[in-house]
Amino acid sequence: MAGALEGITILDLSRVLAGPFCTMMLGDLGAEVIKVEGPRSPDETRTWGPPFTGGESAYYLCANRNKRALTLDLKSEQGRDVLKRLALRSDVLVQNFKSGTLEKWGLGFDVLHKENPQLIMASITGFGQNGPYKEAPGYDFMIQAMAGLMSITGEPEGAPMKTGVAIADILTGLHTAVAILAALHDRDRTGLGQSLDISLFDSQIAALVNVASNYLISGQVPKRLGNQHPNIVPYQVFPTQDRDIVVAVGNDRQFARFAEIIGMPQLASDERFAANADRVRNRGELIPLITRQLCRRPAAEWLAALDRADIPNGPIHTLDTLFADPQVAAREMVVEMAHPTAEHIRLVGSPFKLSRTPVEMRRHPPLHGEHTDSIMRELGYSERQIDEMKRNQII
Repeated sequence: MAGALEGITILDLSRVLAGPFCTMMLGDLGAEVIKVEGPRSPDETRTWGPPFTGGESAYYLCANRNKRALTLDLKSEQGRDVLKRLALRSDVLVQNFKSGTLEKWGLGFDVLHKENPQLIMASITGFGQNGPYKEAPGYDFMIQAMAGLMSITGEPEGAPMKTGVAIADILTGLHTAVAILAALHDRDRTGLGQSLDISLFDSQIAALVNVASNYLISGQVPKRLGNQHPNIVPYQVFPTQDRDIVVAVGNDRQFARFAEIIGMPQLASDERFAANADRVRNRGELIPLITRQLCRRPAAEWLAALDRADIPNGPIHTLDTLFADPQVAAREMVVEMAHPTAEHIRLVGSPFKLSRTPVEMRRHPPLHGEHTDSIMRELGYSERQIDEMKRNQII
């Protein structure tokens, strides 16, 4: 069955995480993705380990399936000619070079768009194509700091804390994919491609959502709340007799049921706690009362009772217990693929569940330059030309 994006060709000049994650999602949805790396400068994540399997890092494998790989020296005139030929056959080009790099090589949007007016170019940078920071490098960790996320993450008396994954990169990859799909739809109407300017900085600011809105409306700088929620109470981690659990009471009706379950029904009629806004104001009084009750019984009993009352809750999985959870298997969130050097690899599955055009795992994350010869032949290069470019380290 054809994928939703079958017939769309993505030229992927990106590396590390935001760009490769974006293009992998598009590849999962059926697009043909060609990953371009330098002959002597592969994607840095190929070396980011351990762990490794079959000579490939787990980090690289997480964001590069459903692609073909081509090596190409874009600093050479001959390499740039190959890229232009590829761009003529492509629908989308994704790149995350520093601002101005492709323009310096004569491969900017204006040049490529003139030759292929339907081309969409998505440029991912740390801070965008304009502004005082436009030429600064952007790494996820520094973006989490500079875009406010670390200031609201961590325990109240602790240090600012980053998230456990490179969330600014992931959000930027998602935003870039959404922008590409919008530009493809616009091209269907107009016949014209366009330039997309997506930055880690903007993406992380946008992801502050309600916390940013709280500040913009109130003028009060938010503080770190650990695992508590700034606008909902109780909505946090609680200890029990044997281990921590998450309780997420989303409205006053749920709170009344929750108060009964923990043996304190009077809390729901207490004027300090009856409405969510009251609970937010008086969380310092409420949370110790709840904690005392929950510590009297083991986690399994509380989780079962909360499930019966339809109150959102959950265990705090480590990855070994997560990937043993039957829901993970039911949702096919672990996939196994054949691989030329590692025999078989296990990867996180796709969250896209499309009924008519389902995601298909067509290609393993490619080896460095694995498909160079076949792609060059498709572009019309002869075996002699391919051999010569290899000798000159163009490909």
